[in-house]
Amino acid sequence: MTGARVRVALVGAGRWGREHARVFAAREDVELVAVAGRTPERTRARAQEYGVRAYTSIPEMLQAERPDLVSLSLPNQGHFGPTLEVIRAGVPLLAEKPLVFDLGEADILLEEARRRNLFFAINFNHRYAKPVQLARAAIEGGRLGEIVFASWRFGGEGESDHPHANLIETQCHGFDMLEYLCGPVSNVSAHMTDKTGGGYRTLALALTFESGAVGTLLGTYDASYAHPDTHRLEVGGTLGRLVIHDTVRRFDFHPNGSELGEVWEAGYFNDRGREFHRTFDAHLDALLAAFRAGEGPPVHAEAGRRALLLAHAAIRSFETGRAVEVGRPAVAVG
Repeated sequence: MTGARVRVALVGAGRWGREHARVFAAREDVELVAVAGRTPERTRARAQEYGVRAYTSIPEMLQAERPDLVSLSLPNQGHFGPTLEVIRAGVPLLAEKPLVFDLGEADILLEEARRRNLFFAINFNHRYAKPVQLARAAIEGGRLGEIVFASWRFGGEGESDHPHANLIETQCHGFDMLEYLCGPVSNVSAHMTDKTGGGYRTLALALTFESGAVGTLLGTYDASYAHPDTHRLEVGGTLGRLVIHDTVRRFDFHPNGSELGEVWEAGYFNDRGREFHRTFDAHLDALLAAFRAGEGPPVHAEAGRRALLLAHAAIRSFETGRAVEVGRPAVAVG
């Protein structure tokens, strides 16, 4: 790094790009130096909002600003080219999910980053929600015993011209979370429907984990994020069961055989704990600590490839009408 503060440049001037700008600009240990975007007007507006310079060329921005880290937040199907530009320039980076839509492109990005020994993170920020951290601690502490089943449901509105957009760009969080908590998936069986048009907007998967546990994943773009419990994650074991409601809203744990349980909900003054967007802040705490220490990212981009691999296994299952075996992750992503 060039100084006590990490110099960060942002690629992407859209809605979620604004969250990237917010989390970096709010930190005293970071200097947000520039925003690069495709649309001059929008890019200038975002740059002016945070008092930084605007660019419409990534190479020009990298040459002029010499950032220590680049954060990318682009349209879901537009990740590959800009990400590859940053990697080939030799700059450490944080990419938004999904990594890409194509496994070949994912392999190119990861190999190019490996050749340069680059810090290459992906923003699976759901891992940093308080209920998810409590779930991880309960599982690692043996409070659930042996995991027997897991169930993920997540759905709201969404638009895309890709037939499997919901599966790849949204349910990547589901794949990542289920493996983060329950270990590798070994088998996928899929059912999908295009009854509302616009691709396979709603899908149901049956999963087998390497441990022998089973699971389900239900995802949709035919619902609403305004619905209560639009997201629900349940994990059951031989000693107890946990439930996560709406990622950040509530955590429940009940031991088997007991009518008494435990509940976490954010307290009156705990605004950060109750706000979904603040999971990004918590991820960034861990990411920057690792970056400064010269360590690998807490959520490596390999996790993005793994989620994409599981999505493609689901597509093959749906197209063939058969369950598809999935190999172990090449690199630990939990």
